[in-house]
Amino acid sequence: MMEYQLKNQSGRLDKVLVELTGESRATIQKWIKQEQVLVNNQIQKANFKLGGSEQITIVQTVQPEEETFNIEPENIPLDIVYEDDDVLVVNKPAGMVVHPAKGHTSGTLVNALLCYLGQNVSDGSEVYRPGIVHRIDKDTSGLLVVAKNNKAHQALSEQLVDHTMGRTYIALVNGIVKAPCGTIEIPLQRDSNNRLKWAAHKDGKYALTTFEVLQTFKDSTLLSLELKTGRTHQIRVHLEYIGHPIVGDPVYRRGVPQMKGALAKLNEGQYLHAQSLHFIHPTTQKMLTFTSELPSRFVEIMQTLEETATH
Repeated sequence: MMEYQLKNQSGRLDKVLVELTGESRATIQKWIKQEQVLVNNQIQKANFKLGGSEQITIVQTVQPEEETFNIEPENIPLDIVYEDDDVLVVNKPAGMVVHPAKGHTSGTLVNALLCYLGQNVSDGSEVYRPGIVHRIDKDTSGLLVVAKNNKAHQALSEQLVDHTMGRTYIALVNGIVKAPCGTIEIPLQRDSNNRLKWAAHKDGKYALTTFEVLQTFKDSTLLSLELKTGRTHQIRVHLEYIGHPIVGDPVYRRGVPQMKGALAKLNEGQYLHAQSLHFIHPTTQKMLTFTSELPSRFVEIMQTLEETATH
């Protein structure tokens, strides 16, 4: 069960819940139709107008397909950056899936968390996402905050919605980004031709990313990017949209020519790293800030690019 106390978040029930939970609108509407969503302890329809101060409760029942979906604790090493009674900040390696799903029922961050934390983890927004407040892609490395109880989960989820939680990423992108800094403000929605992808679309969800050039190489650019909204694959889609897909991205690479030189040797997934994270602690109310170093593969390719440029 998840509970949300709204703070000036008005509008349709389904739309507000999309913002709060990060789930798709179709999923939210399914929950509402199955009467798993209560507004001030009352069942309401998806188009119910929220005033902005209601309490929303999500009481998720286990679906038939989930009954056989057992999540087993696994003794997988975790790179723990910070831990207290309410939260855990971990540095996820590239290649690790955050939570179990079809095709990835083991070896995930959730499997590792269940082994390390046992029962000291929040219920999450789904039965297979205990503790997970926000996600990063399998091939993206970097920082995530995990909730160890439902109170912390609710507080952190609200910070995602009101943007109190901040996340900064480092990306190596194809091509030379000429502007020293900029803003990408392009709405996103699921790709109509591929449900696993997202695409820029005028009727999509509002999405905003800012960027700053850190270093320029011969055929690529190192960027710092800040998420102002948290859409699925947001950075990857936004960078593809402006013509600078992330180096090594296997999906969002429209317009990328055949890679040459040092970049042609890369086959380790996208070069995207969640470098810094800040949020207000759910109990102490103090702002916490965390930073992680670039992984070795990131450092090595940058050194190679620098050496190539000097010859």
